[in-house]
Amino acid sequence: YTGKNVLIGVTDWGFDYSHPMFYDTALSNTRIVAVWDQFKTSGPAPASYAYGTEYVGETELLAAQSDTACSYYDYATHGSHVAGIAGGSGAGIGLRGVAFEANYLFAALGLDVASGIDAVSWMKSVADAEGKRLVINMSWGLYYLGPLDGTSIISQAFDNLVNEGVIIVTSAGNNGNDEFHIKKDFNQDSVVTRINFYPYSAHASMWGQSVSMWGQENHPFSSKLEVYENGSLVMSTPTYATNTAPSYINSILVTGTDTVFFNLATDSAYPQNMAPHMRLRVKNTHSNLIVVLRSYAADGTVHYHNVTELSNGAGNWGMPLTSFGANGTNGDSQYSIGEPACGNGVLSIAAHSSEVRAPNGTVYDGSLANFSSEGPTVDERMKPDVSAPGVGVASSISSYTTASYTTFASTTFKGRTYDFAKFSGTSMSSPATTGVVALMLEANPGITSAEVKSILKSTAREDSKTGSIPATGSVEWGFGKVNAYAAVKEASRLLSVSDAPVYADVAVYPTLAEHTLYIKEEQRMPHTFSIFDINGMRVLNGTVETQISIQNLLPGTYILHLNSKKGFGVKKFIKM
Repeated sequence: YTGKNVLIGVTDWGFDYSHPMFYDTALSNTRIVAVWDQFKTSGPAPASYAYGTEYVGETELLAAQSDTACSYYDYATHGSHVAGIAGGSGAGIGLRGVAFEANYLFAALGLDVASGIDAVSWMKSVADAEGKRLVINMSWGLYYLGPLDGTSIISQAFDNLVNEGVIIVTSAGNNGNDEFHIKKDFNQDSVVTRINFYPYSAHASMWGQSVSMWGQENHPFSSKLEVYENGSLVMSTPTYATNTAPSYINSILVTGTDTVFFNLATDSAYPQNMAPHMRLRVKNTHSNLIVVLRSYAADGTVHYHNVTELSNGAGNWGMPLTSFGANGTNGDSQYSIGEPACGNGVLSIAAHSSEVRAPNGTVYDGSLANFSSEGPTVDERMKPDVSAPGVGVASSISSYTTASYTTFASTTFKGRTYDFAKFSGTSMSSPATTGVVALMLEANPGITSAEVKSILKSTAREDSKTGSIPATGSVEWGFGKVNAYAAVKEASRLLSVSDAPVYADVAVYPTLAEHTLYIKEEQRMPHTFSIFDINGMRVLNGTVETQISIQNLLPGTYILHLNSKKGFGVKKFIKM
């Protein structure tokens, strides 16, 4: 299996449409079907959408060359690297991705709920028109798109799309070694913790820190900021309670010539989960000042996440919450699964280093990546789902990028140089899993999203590094390391190709057909037939004795109704 007849969608930034990794293995034609650059204003936009630019077909894609510099990055390369892992052809130098004959859909997307939902919906509409199964990779994540419990608008939308047959694979996140989270079970007490800041000199767009706070329904809590200098309290905000505070406050604290900026968004009951919520954003450029969060509640549980905030709206890496004062609280790296990885329907992928096979045959198992985000979700569901290789993964680099990288390999194609480099992250383990899903969809085009998820988890393997994983899963490994061979084998096993009788010694085969359905019946009695698509619409009918041509049907799942003097029967089949 190579991913043939399957679409891999990638939502990301930094796509090089001309890269040979996205051509077929003969390097003759691109495998990119269409792209949507949500930032490019020249148009035309996709049908039903009023923004961005859509390119369809090889001529338009090669003329466009790459996506544009977006609001968050200059000309990037992350998307090209991710796409190469999932399905790169090898570019003639052997660095193949997992599903190297799959076709692609690319979307350079905005970091907001609407853009994410639009990108996936657009990909589904293209896949439906093509009559192909679709798996979408999302190697990105944020902590401010809504509740981290699977109830957010984007999680609900993705759940609906998953129920319609789309498989969505997401990176679990790279905050596994950041002590940026606190879970507090209150009993008439408080949390006192220092908000640590990412260095302002380390990023041109550095604004400050964003602390998200999510409580329990009907359990209000309150918070305030305190600023210390040389161990002494020099200024503080009032105490704001979730059940009484204004919905938004934008203000400053001033001491001498130093100013600390902050804004606070508050919900007494967030619409999607009815939980009390605060999002506190703080800007402090003064290294002599220490910013402290003090939070109170009579009872209930509150989760706190401290994430870097950039002025362009991006930023998803955690910074420590550290103990301050006699009764201070330190952060941890648990509950570090963000959006959209915390959703119910999506597959969330942890990262480990690849196993190494020594020349003498000894196998050294791959260790969990120290950056790989840990579960569970804040509503105590098991995440991540599985783990895949995500350390030092070589893949394609956009030839238009302005990002820095260390070249691992290069090739020349049509007079242009294309590089490869090694990156690490759950951004890399996610597309590795996406590629495996593409193979599963090729092996069994009729498999459901729920079956894909179940198979990946049930066939995941253990080794000396994972140890024995409980039946309920592991907050680090999920249900183990992805086992591509076992997963594809199980997917194909679910597709029966038997010639069991449809009725009265009459059989129809194969279940997976490309051109023809065959009728097996000794007397060759005439039968009337009707074929219906998965939505119940009749697409073909007639009379048959030995075979039915299905060459003109679009790929997909169909139901055959067969009738004769012997009786009436029904047969489900897949048209390739």
